[in-house]
Amino acid sequence: MMKKLSTMSAFTLALALVFPALAQSMQYPKTRKIDHTDTYHGTVVPDPYRWLEDDNSKDTAAWVEAQNKVTFGYLESIPYRAKIKQRLESLYNYPKISAPFRNGEYYFFTKNDGLQNQSVWFIQKGLNGKPEVLIDPNKFSTDGTSVLSAFSLSKDGKYLGYGISKGGSDWSEYHVMEVATRKTLSDALQWVKVSGMAWAGNGFFYSRYPAPEKGHELSTKNENHQVWYHKVGTDQSQDELIYEDKANPQRFHNIGTTEDERFALLNISDRGKGKKGNAIFFRDLSKGEKNFTPIVGEVGNDNFSVIENVGDKFLIRTDKGAPNGKVVLYDPKNQSWKDVLAEKPEPLQGSGTAGGKLFVTYLKDVTTRAYVYDLNGKLENEVSLPGVGSAGGFGGNHDDKFVFYSFQSLNYPPTTFRYDIATKKSTVFRTIDIAGYKAEDYETRQVFYPSKDGTKVPLFLVHKKGLKLDGNNPTLLYGYGGFNITTSPTFNALRIALLEQGFVYASANIRGGAEYGEQWHEAGTKLKKQNVFDDFIAAGEWLIANKYTSSNKLAVQGGSNGGLLVGAVINQRPELFRAAIPQVGVMDMLRFHKFTIGWNWIADYGSSDKPDEFKALYAYSPLHNIRSGVNYPATLITTADHDDRVVPAHSFKYAATLQEKAAASTTNPLLIRVETKSGHGASNTAKALEGTADIYAFLIHNLGVKTTY
Repeated sequence: MMKKLSTMSAFTLALALVFPALAQSMQYPKTRKIDHTDTYHGTVVPDPYRWLEDDNSKDTAAWVEAQNKVTFGYLESIPYRAKIKQRLESLYNYPKISAPFRNGEYYFFTKNDGLQNQSVWFIQKGLNGKPEVLIDPNKFSTDGTSVLSAFSLSKDGKYLGYGISKGGSDWSEYHVMEVATRKTLSDALQWVKVSGMAWAGNGFFYSRYPAPEKGHELSTKNENHQVWYHKVGTDQSQDELIYEDKANPQRFHNIGTTEDERFALLNISDRGKGKKGNAIFFRDLSKGEKNFTPIVGEVGNDNFSVIENVGDKFLIRTDKGAPNGKVVLYDPKNQSWKDVLAEKPEPLQGSGTAGGKLFVTYLKDVTTRAYVYDLNGKLENEVSLPGVGSAGGFGGNHDDKFVFYSFQSLNYPPTTFRYDIATKKSTVFRTIDIAGYKAEDYETRQVFYPSKDGTKVPLFLVHKKGLKLDGNNPTLLYGYGGFNITTSPTFNALRIALLEQGFVYASANIRGGAEYGEQWHEAGTKLKKQNVFDDFIAAGEWLIANKYTSSNKLAVQGGSNGGLLVGAVINQRPELFRAAIPQVGVMDMLRFHKFTIGWNWIADYGSSDKPDEFKALYAYSPLHNIRSGVNYPATLITTADHDDRVVPAHSFKYAATLQEKAAASTTNPLLIRVETKSGHGASNTAKALEGTADIYAFLIHNLGVKTTY
């Protein structure tokens, strides 16, 4: 025993004395194993917990109940858990109001008084009119777990199309409201998924799947995505099938319409075949056309998105021949392409039209720069932003005189600005006030650190002013690194609960995202995915080397693709981190494409069906690289029973394997928290606060923070 103890750090020994609820004194539920293997290109891979993939079975339900009993027993033993939740409630209890947008003579916006489970949509006549409730999602269900999943007004403002998602599911049911009377009509459209509402005339286009087998909504493969047209006031059985492609069942098909409703635009993607781009077609509705004409007829690796039509032509954003993105004008008459905004050294972040202008945002080292152009691409001016941070919005109607946008940073709460198109001036439209929070008490900085291969990677830091670089600060390192998504420096009121306890929050802009355009994204995909993990590990090493923290005070967190990230890095460098929060992670990299829309991720990850990609996936798959005889960080895995995007089986199998292989050698808890009536994200405010409180309590407890709670 003395020989074993001598290998532990003094810090670990102290924790073992102070916190008796460590893994060595915990009894995890025994998970039944079965004799099951799969063979991939000659490699035999055991899968003893395959039975946990059946989320409808009684055995799986019993396993979840047993795991939650252990996890919540542990969390309930943390003495300040309730006080953390109270603090989060007080921090979050402020009015949250979105930027308004105009439809005709009315303006629309959302508002949450503070702790409402769902935000409420309001309507008001004119910008200074009296707000009235248009639709209140809190009334969708008694427990507040049904969510407004779609909101789309007809062009004439007569109707509101809206979707309801139950318990956090990605499935939606669409309905129609008569705006003037607030009366919900009889329309009820089911099995809607990966869809918008594109109004045209007295109805709208939408996308759906054929109804899945009852009881298997979570595990269905979701194939044959169809486009339909629904006329208001009719039964779904009378809807017109607009487009389907049974020969390519894993394609997504979505339709949008231009502001003038002249054109319907069909977007087709085929990511299940590893293609990261899309095809795009149009139909001239003013001419009663029934067939679609190709703008880009084949799905490849280039992306195309129609911003708006300019008469008979289309403004299109694309990365074809321009990894950072550009805006072009396409003329269908002669099939010609003309650059309107050529590619810049900075990646194109957002683009939209309003008031006869083209509004564009670019990323400069992950922070927003905003510009206004005429529709021919002539620069008119830069929009002056209040600082270094993230801005979005700027869109509107062709006859708008002003637009709204929001700005925020890690310590600057979201603020809505009004931009006057004629005067080119911005003014503050709406601010928020969080009781007891003073932005000047905290500081944000951006640094650049070298990854394993020398690549410079941005890292944002926020913490209390006057931080001592003594290597003893509790630090939470966050990352995502995938799917061409930018991890922007944004504000989160709940994060204050950590910062005021002396935490450093670090957000790493690792490869796989969109921070530096398509090349940055590409460098973190398929056979190059290890770059993502190297970047994240290097961030932790930099924080330690620069004395922000130490391995005994460093925690990591990520969700979805970020959950995969956390699972991979604690396998590769378990000694680097003290605690880990992998949330709704993609953990089984050999079978992810077998569930719901998991095949959609092949364009980023590759597929185990291909020998070279299998080799890369198997080398880092979180589930398949858990090691025995290793001291893993304190780990709290989170998932939810209604997650039909990254199905909970990923986390179930990962948790069972982690406990089986590492419990005997790990001095830290290895737990899984399974939320009910939630999906890929929390289904309401109450669940979001409860989940965050448990994560924060777990982190503070396991990092040994002397809390003021």
